[in-house]
Amino acid sequence: MTLAQAELPEPAAGQVRIRTRAAGINFFDILQIQGKYQYKPPFPFTPGAEVAGLVDAVGQGVTEFAAGDAVLALTHGNGFAEYAVADAARTFRIPPGMSFGEAAVLPIVYHTALFALQHRAALGAGEWL
Repeated sequence: MTLAQAELPEPAAGQVRIRTRAAGINFFDILQIQGKYQYKPPFPFTPGAEVAGLVDAVGQGVTEFAAGDAVLALTHGNGFAEYAVADAARTFRIPPGMSFGEAAVLPIVYHTALFALQHRAALGAGEWL
């Protein structure tokens, strides 16, 4: 991996641009970087599929978000960048009291861990890990 300067992404119609404050790190991000995941983005690419931050700009037709809104989003790439673009339909307001770090992992990391504990480990009431 290389730290590099990138162009500021512009949100297309139906998208928002987010100033990233936190990003979730997933196992598939590592696999993509290694070229071992089923989806292989062309190199060079910026990994990261889930972010939290502040809306910086909105694309045409986006009325549910405005600059300054605290949001979490599924980006499907580019989440490890300073600015990420996401579809407005895959962007959600951060609930009051939730940190950017907590919000960033809600879409994927949280559900992966919950599934693993409940369905694979079959962790039950009274058990702890």
